[in-house]
Amino acid sequence: MSGAAHAGDSYLTHGRGLRSWLLTVDHKRIGVMYLGVIVGTLILGGVFALALRLHLWNAGGGLVSNDTYNRLFTLHGAVMVFLFVIPGIPSALGNFVLPLQVGAKDVAFPRVNLLSFYLYLAGAVLFLVTLVVGGLDTGWTLYPPYSLEGARGLGILIALVGVFLAGFSSILTGVNFIATIHKLRAPGMGWFDLPLFLWALYATAIIQILATPVLGITAALGFMERLFHLGLFMPEYGGDPVLFQHFFWFYSHPAVYIMILPAMGIVSEVVSVFSRKPIFGYRFIAMSSLAIAVIGFLVWGHHMFVSGQSQWANLVFSFLTLLVAIPSAIKTFNWLATMYKGAIILKTPMVYVLTFFAIFGVGGLTGLFLGILATDIPLHDTYFVVAHFHFVMVGAVMIAFLAGVHYWWPKMTGRLYDERLGVTSAVLVFLGFNLTFIPQFIVGIAGMPRRYATYAVEFQGQNRLSTVGAFVLTAGLVLALWGLLASLGKAGARAPRNPWGAASLEWQAESPPSHHNFEVPPDGVSPYDYTTLKELPGDQGWVVVGKREVA
Repeated sequence: MSGAAHAGDSYLTHGRGLRSWLLTVDHKRIGVMYLGVIVGTLILGGVFALALRLHLWNAGGGLVSNDTYNRLFTLHGAVMVFLFVIPGIPSALGNFVLPLQVGAKDVAFPRVNLLSFYLYLAGAVLFLVTLVVGGLDTGWTLYPPYSLEGARGLGILIALVGVFLAGFSSILTGVNFIATIHKLRAPGMGWFDLPLFLWALYATAIIQILATPVLGITAALGFMERLFHLGLFMPEYGGDPVLFQHFFWFYSHPAVYIMILPAMGIVSEVVSVFSRKPIFGYRFIAMSSLAIAVIGFLVWGHHMFVSGQSQWANLVFSFLTLLVAIPSAIKTFNWLATMYKGAIILKTPMVYVLTFFAIFGVGGLTGLFLGILATDIPLHDTYFVVAHFHFVMVGAVMIAFLAGVHYWWPKMTGRLYDERLGVTSAVLVFLGFNLTFIPQFIVGIAGMPRRYATYAVEFQGQNRLSTVGAFVLTAGLVLALWGLLASLGKAGARAPRNPWGAASLEWQAESPPSHHNFEVPPDGVSPYDYTTLKELPGDQGWVVVGKREVA
């Protein structure tokens, strides 16, 4: 049945007017609102990045002053990390998809879900406020003693409150997701019948609940240290700035997995659907998500190899850092095994995922250099770290985010986007991203320090390539946004209930879903059993033609 038949009864039209959106407790609308704000933060962080790259076109800079450069790269990092990469997939796509995939009407605590959105929004607004009170020039890690000196002004205080609110939002989202998966699964849906995207969100939620409070407490302590000079982090008052680094990285390294685990969940869904094969090694992928979440709590010290911690601590953290590569490799092996002898369909989500493999592979392997003491120390403060960080945290996560948005867009909007625009955008994003960051590996190995507003003239060629790449990447992102938004107009064909031939429960709902998600509460089904699905001619999508295996 096409979405047209239910166009008047979708969640998009259930209640009209701005108030019906601002006060909604519908997880789908909240997910869409998250998506809008998160795309806005991506644009804001991207504008900062383009300004930085234009400044670095010449070795001596020249576009902005050195102080302004420091403010730009601080806000670029803070906005991208705290407002886009960390909440992007869980809050936007997770909110929309999770209840549908478990066959529920909503999340366990709908009002808490709305509160979580407004806490995130308040945090985002506070980061914007820092722009008008002089900005931040501390770097996104906000390290004291520099960040807590009186000369930093109001900007650092506002930013710390923004981090605190965004962190609280993340905790509430994690609580909601865990409660929903535990209590609201469809009848007959066991733990090993969950789609792998939900296993990824579950592991992510564990990290959000256990690690994020440490960030919130650290932000609160930093706030009080700045105002009341308690002697926590500032040496002049008897504090220890390395203590801040321990607290910060105890959260911020697990936060890496808050970013990448949901991305891996999207990859698991897309690889299976567009290879027309059940996922290979389901239980290994599910358990590897939990393994990454657990090991991720034990590796924060590798960010502090040069901070003065003991050699034995460095040795232990180096070993644990290399250990976390094992579950990541398990996932990668199983994704490739799923594709082996599969009937691969090169639709836009799958093209994005194929580029994910290349970028995540480079990002993961270059991480080994930074986990090993002998190579981390000479590379630590160079552009090699910048390139590695962006390959994993921006490239892999952002590309998986784009794959997920394109994958679930027909379900969210009831519209099909132009495949040519989607594939072209994926190719441009891949080419632009590599052109931007591969030269940064090269100059990093050659010794170019990170965070500097000027650099030696011998690095100018690679920096100009990097700037050109940033604009190609931007063109790809703009094209992706244009293709999606254009589908909402007359050019976008109506989406059928199941355009991709996927087997998980969200594809049993209409496109877009009704306010209650399902006309009849569904039973659990095997999420990767494609044997009972048949493709109809034209754009009618896929339908179930036989009795589905009940989970």
